[in-house]
Amino acid sequence: MRRFLMRLGVVAMLASLAPAFPASAQGTHAKNETLDLQVRLARVNASPGPIDGKIGKNMQFAISAFQRMHGLEETGRSDRQLAEALSDSDREPTLVDYVITRKDVAGPFLQRVPAKLEQMATLKHLGYTSPLEALAEKFHMSEELLKELNPRSRFGPGETIRVVNLGNSALPAAVNRIEVDKQTEAVWVYDAADRLIAAYPATIGSTDTPSPEGRHEVVSVSRNPTYVYDPSKLSFKGVKTKTKLVVRPGPNNPVGLVWIALNAPSYGIHGSPQPSRIRRQESHGCVRLTNWDALQLASAIKKGVPVEFIGANQRDRRPKDATKRR
Repeated sequence: MRRFLMRLGVVAMLASLAPAFPASAQGTHAKNETLDLQVRLARVNASPGPIDGKIGKNMQFAISAFQRMHGLEETGRSDRQLAEALSDSDREPTLVDYVITRKDVAGPFLQRVPAKLEQMATLKHLGYTSPLEALAEKFHMSEELLKELNPRSRFGPGETIRVVNLGNSALPAAVNRIEVDKQTEAVWVYDAADRLIAAYPATIGSTDTPSPEGRHEVVSVSRNPTYVYDPSKLSFKGVKTKTKLVVRPGPNNPVGLVWIALNAPSYGIHGSPQPSRIRRQESHGCVRLTNWDALQLASAIKKGVPVEFIGANQRDRRPKDATKRR
């Protein structure tokens, strides 16, 4: 009887998503189910990266992470056991209405984010490029999903839009130690009881410029950091300057909205101006998370927290982007 009731709960949970997509862009039942699962995984800190309603490598990672957290077989696949475990602890709706405020869309917005560091260094602020980008990041969503859920919206102040229901975004406990797993491209976060309390998909170094090895420690946390490129210490392909470049803060800064410095010089854990590319690109040695995952982690750590790099870097070749910071 208990299992039957649990199944009814799962069915009810998924049925609540029936109107998630407007009639003009009605998703399949499978897409609704995927979106629901992504949101519920994100709310228990098994991060799927940007929530997009699609099954991809970050979604499979989030499923595996949740399974690891709860002692389930790590298949990376959704099944009844996974749905029941999530349904037992989370009955909140996946989507909610939100009224856009003037602050949400106040800007100032960039026409575009320059591709070169030399051009970035001429700007006063590395802000968002549109209200759509700002709102998508606020709710940990892809821009594509936000538009699909709100096909008639101009994303102006006073409009009511449909967004992801994030719930409480804080970690359940202080961070006691962190593992940076090069092989699985993941950051694993543990509390004082050595429970896995969060898991984030991550871009970690590259074959040419790998991340550090062994054990290190957090030395500081900087929010809204500047990005400093010093050619006497760093050498990135495509950057031709002979003088130091200082890129001002903002969500589209090369290190995003937060910099967690390690006692390995020039290395850290930080945010990203391109959340959709996490685990789909290389870096110059640092650990790159989405801005919201990096901020969540930064809010629960303190100086001295150990960070251990484990495993070997992935060998697949992907386009690089700068992630080191002085």
